[in-house]
Amino acid sequence: MFGLFKKFKTGFAKTVSAISTKTKGLFSGRKIDVASLDELEEALYTADFGVETTGEILTEIKAAYKKEKELRGQEAAAIGAAVLARTLEGAEGVLKVGTGGPSLAKNPGVIALIGVNGSGKTTTAAKLAWRLKQDGKTVTLAACDTFRAAAVEQLKTWATRLDLEIIASHTGADAAAVAFDAWQAAKSRGRDYLIVDTAGRLHTKGNLMEELAKIRRVLQKHDPAAPQHRWLVVDGSLGSNSIEQARVFHQSFGLTGLVVTKLDGTSRGGALVGIWRQLKIPIYFLGLGEQAEDLQPFSVENYTKAVFGLDE
Repeated sequence: MFGLFKKFKTGFAKTVSAISTKTKGLFSGRKIDVASLDELEEALYTADFGVETTGEILTEIKAAYKKEKELRGQEAAAIGAAVLARTLEGAEGVLKVGTGGPSLAKNPGVIALIGVNGSGKTTTAAKLAWRLKQDGKTVTLAACDTFRAAAVEQLKTWATRLDLEIIASHTGADAAAVAFDAWQAAKSRGRDYLIVDTAGRLHTKGNLMEELAKIRRVLQKHDPAAPQHRWLVVDGSLGSNSIEQARVFHQSFGLTGLVVTKLDGTSRGGALVGIWRQLKIPIYFLGLGEQAEDLQPFSVENYTKAVFGLDE
């Protein structure tokens, strides 16, 4: 447990540092005053917690300060974390044990990863496969981002490095055909999961959405329930702009979950709160670094404590 929390602390270090800088080290222990409350408000906005969440956090801290003029930064941080935890109640996505859909229970469970180029989708596919493998599951990767030349090779490289099973074709191959072949392979080999890395860009948004729909139709010829999981991989450094991206994909593809990546490289760690508030799509994993083990299951408790600089 300690190791997991340490990953969150390290992953959100830039967000914590930015808040600490703007509030002159408020959470390190100094007393709250009117000026520090203004500083905290600005810091939370900058970290992309949004107007509504920032307002709720400040309201509770101000109420506590009104009752206790000796209120210190660490106490304010604990209040902020508690408010954030209430806001994120129900946000943890849990990948349930078991495979396949309700009608064909022995079929592989399909996780389709969706997202624009640059979101970290392809590396997330490999890291997720590795994590499931570490949990004792059997997994096949499908390299269906055939539009982008580097994507197939990138996934192959990760698969070799992490000793993962992969089904791939050449650049420009029909992505749905690759998905079809990968499902058959996963089924015949009795795999628990098939992870499908999809394209992040085609000539127009309409083309991209049609390709995603085609992959879905092909998979459903095998199993009407597939893909059981449709997760958007979104770059956490986009901040509040990621909300609109999530909304577009959700309308087109019916998202069932989120993976928020690159959080270790940004000070805008509050962005995932806005996505949850707006769309109520559960968050399954966070990308907190470059290594395979840095893809961590989303934990509300670890997240809220980490971004407010609290100890475990």
